[in-house]
Amino acid sequence: MSSTTFKVLTLIISVFAITQISTAGDPDILTDFVVPPNTTLDGNFFTFTGFRAVFSPNTSLSDFKVLKASKAEFPALDGQSVSYAVLEYPGGSINPPHTHPRSAELLFTVVGSLRVGFVDTTNKLFTQTLQSGDMFVFPKGLVHFQQNADPQKPALAISAFGSASAGTVSVPNTLFNTTIDDNVLALAFKTDVATIQTLKKGFAPKA
Repeated sequence: MSSTTFKVLTLIISVFAITQISTAGDPDILTDFVVPPNTTLDGNFFTFTGFRAVFSPNTSLSDFKVLKASKAEFPALDGQSVSYAVLEYPGGSINPPHTHPRSAELLFTVVGSLRVGFVDTTNKLFTQTLQSGDMFVFPKGLVHFQQNADPQKPALAISAFGSASAGTVSVPNTLFNTTIDDNVLALAFKTDVATIQTLKKGFAPKA
């Protein structure tokens, strides 16, 4: 293969790779915005009020809670490649290990302190303790978590995503609250079926 041919092929491959990366998020739209059928188009369509509950003086939480503004809750985001979430952490609570398959996550700590971390594809753990005003990025598709280690004080954070539908895959829930065979899980975790069944009971719907 001649040097010129090699350079041309390299250029073609590079352009193709860049194109694939640039189109890896939400697809581009050919209009200013996407309007669902039978929708009244006015300022209300572009307004989301679902976060007002965060500022309610009577709100009291016992478990971690997330309020989302994704395409599902806020249809005006369709085609805009952006979404938000407000995460509320009572004292001692945790947002269990999970992934977002379609977007990175940029987390901003508003109130309190959070211990956060993610694991990369080489199995290396990156952790940090965030204070109010700190930000942390969780790369796209990697398993990550947040924990409010303070048993007394609540914490609050806001997350931004580069997708109108970032998706959330909970690691514990996916493994222990689905129909994956107990023997498969026992082999994967190098334990016995009885242990797997005990773990699954913790994720069973409450009566």
